[in-house]
Amino acid sequence: MTARILVFNVIALGLLAASLFYIDNYRRQLLGERFQRARSETEIAAVVLSEVAPQERLALLGAIGASQHLRLRVYNRAGRLVADSFSVTPGTVTFTDPAREPLLTRFARGLDRAVDVLVGAPSVPPYAEPAIDRAQAWPEIVAARHSGHTEIRQRYARDRTPVITAASRLGSHGAMLLSLRHAPDVTQNVRDARQTLGLAVGAALLLSVLLSLFLARTIVQPLRLLVRAAVRVRLGRDRAVVVPRLPERGDEIGLLARAVSDMTAALRQRIDAVESFAADVAHELKNPLASLRSALESLEKVEDAGLRRQLGAIAAHDVTRIDRLVTEIADASRIDAQLSRVQFEPVDVAALAEALVGARMRRPGARATIHMQGPGGAAALVAGDAARLERVFDNLLDNAESFSPSGGVIRLIVAVEAGRVIAEVIDEGPGIPEEARERVFERFHSLRPAGEDFGDHSGLGLAIARTIVEAHGGRLTAQDRGDGASGARLRVELPARTHEEAVT
Repeated sequence: MTARILVFNVIALGLLAASLFYIDNYRRQLLGERFQRARSETEIAAVVLSEVAPQERLALLGAIGASQHLRLRVYNRAGRLVADSFSVTPGTVTFTDPAREPLLTRFARGLDRAVDVLVGAPSVPPYAEPAIDRAQAWPEIVAARHSGHTEIRQRYARDRTPVITAASRLGSHGAMLLSLRHAPDVTQNVRDARQTLGLAVGAALLLSVLLSLFLARTIVQPLRLLVRAAVRVRLGRDRAVVVPRLPERGDEIGLLARAVSDMTAALRQRIDAVESFAADVAHELKNPLASLRSALESLEKVEDAGLRRQLGAIAAHDVTRIDRLVTEIADASRIDAQLSRVQFEPVDVAALAEALVGARMRRPGARATIHMQGPGGAAALVAGDAARLERVFDNLLDNAESFSPSGGVIRLIVAVEAGRVIAEVIDEGPGIPEEARERVFERFHSLRPAGEDFGDHSGLGLAIARTIVEAHGGRLTAQDRGDGASGARLRVELPARTHEEAVT
């Protein structure tokens, strides 16, 4: 996109600048040719006139002036005018009165001045006949007399056409020859060239406008669509706002459109998840609160001590349920933000799991036995946060223990396979139906074991575990045992890292 914008906007300006310099260069070439021609004509005329008798010079001046459209003047050693071709053939050099020129010509003359200023052309003095026509009134004659070479000067007539004068010695007697040529054709040729280039510049400007419209269509319009969609999303007035994805665009605009569309979809999903989470929290808290209220209201009306103790135990159980729910809800709501700020370090999953199993087996009243099987001395390194990964395996073991029969066996297997660290928690419980193997990872979804008191589990443990695993670039899935026996297998897959990779 950057290259396209630069090329499109530089084309017209480049043509315009090139045309101005081209015209000025063309004019200099024409004037250079006329200067050379004036020099040659003057020198030839000087040689011819020096060879004829003085009484024959006037007729020869008139003939040369008439044939070459020049005005020739001869000055003697004292600088006095002694011969002028206009006295023989007047009218061979004529000047146009600017006041009688048409409006377009006046406009062209003003344009000539503007171009001279723009290109920095040197200043040219105006042409005017001296009040006393003597050699000293012409700087080119003075310069030629001192240098001994032909000197050329340029002036502008009133209509801004070039007037070229050349001065040269006439023989060895100190006489000087001044030739004057009016060159309106130079101005006309330059104006014709400017007209041609003006058409080219006009075409370039038209092209620039069309290209600008094209850029407006390809850049501005899609951006306006994205802006309008973003404003509607921000205002939240239309939940079904469709952010254009522009699939046909392969440039930065298309990438931006798809990024904004994906960002909007992710934002909606996050909002929906927050709303759903809030609704689930309200629902989960409502049950223990209703039970607690019922127990407290009944406690005031019951006189039997045994029944009062039973109602007190129910109230205490409900308070414990509420406390556990609030704790796990707070953990679930903060876990994404906390993981985004954690600096990952090398973690040996096998060592972490082994330490966790040892600590759990030392707890009194364990319902099942946990058998740990490591990777056989190999390091099962991942890049992660040790405390969060420990929470994953703690939740998985809690889940397996709650579904295991009394005295059952839970197996925790850690292995390294094809660049991945695999950890599996296998229990001897009833297993997870195939159609429910994804739903168990949803928040507040719980398949309670038979005979377990309602509310002993919040339904957040597996959801929290999957969130942590996915934040570490891994996967957590529920499967059957694979050996045909009853039970479930929860499989964690994490990218394996060397120690150097985990550090970086």
